[in-house]
Amino acid sequence: MISESQVQDKDKRSGSMIFETHAHYEDEQFDSDRDELLAFMPQQGISPVVNVGSTIETTKKSILLAESYDFIYAAVGVHPSEIDCLNEENLEWLRARTEHPKVAAVGEIGLDYYWDKEEEVRQRQRYWFMRQIELAADTGLPVIIHSRDAAADTFEIMKKAHDMHVSGVIHCFSYSAEMARQYVDLGYYIGVGGVVTFKNAKKLREVVETIPLSSILLETDCPYMAPEPYRGKRNQSMYLSYVAEKIAQIKGVAVEKVIEAASENAYRLYRIRENQPMGKAGTAVGYGREIESVSQAD
Repeated sequence: MISESQVQDKDKRSGSMIFETHAHYEDEQFDSDRDELLAFMPQQGISPVVNVGSTIETTKKSILLAESYDFIYAAVGVHPSEIDCLNEENLEWLRARTEHPKVAAVGEIGLDYYWDKEEEVRQRQRYWFMRQIELAADTGLPVIIHSRDAAADTFEIMKKAHDMHVSGVIHCFSYSAEMARQYVDLGYYIGVGGVVTFKNAKKLREVVETIPLSSILLETDCPYMAPEPYRGKRNQSMYLSYVAEKIAQIKGVAVEKVIEAASENAYRLYRIRENQPMGKAGTAVGYGREIESVSQAD
């Protein structure tokens, strides 16, 4: 259950809606209070929300969430550490899902060399990363990129994506300010989340200081990466105000300016029409019943 202390007062924070560009509300950490938490969001200044797939199963659940809530959209894709679930049949299944009216992006996709040290595994990651980039190019959708300990290889592939006219965001950016500038020069956005509030986040603060507001997206990666003062606890989109405040402090601008700029950037990237109806279109009961049988979905 969520408490009042966990919910930000929109009137005290800002008059603008915050566009949450990267969430995982299908995660089991939200099973106990998903409906209550999501029902709060538009009233608390959070809308729209992009719920991001990382496997075939979580992609199915993300689409179900998007179908259940007017203000939620889905991203479809397979995370680099989950590529064992990818084959030609599942890639075609993803391709079919890109035609869904509530699907806004392909993601999260990319490279993660932190855990996978074997070159054969890394080659497979690069192969399926490129195949999903091609899927985005074919369908005209932007990409949401996960990259960890794979700076050079990710950038080389993203240069190819740029040549294929694929737009996107480098989610949870963890590299240097110089590399951020290179991505921005190619037209890509930089995703900034709770890490920017950490005391040891000097590199990310330098990134935020270096790149323009016109290249920044606000994201949580919830239930992970909660900002201070909730570090180590379950993250949620209503904590994005702390991220916006830190960016405003770094940039020396008003929080409202950060929120408005980041939201405009997100609308531009995901091509979601602003001022669409906000609020709950379904119920968590219905969502939950569908989830029970999601493994039998086509």
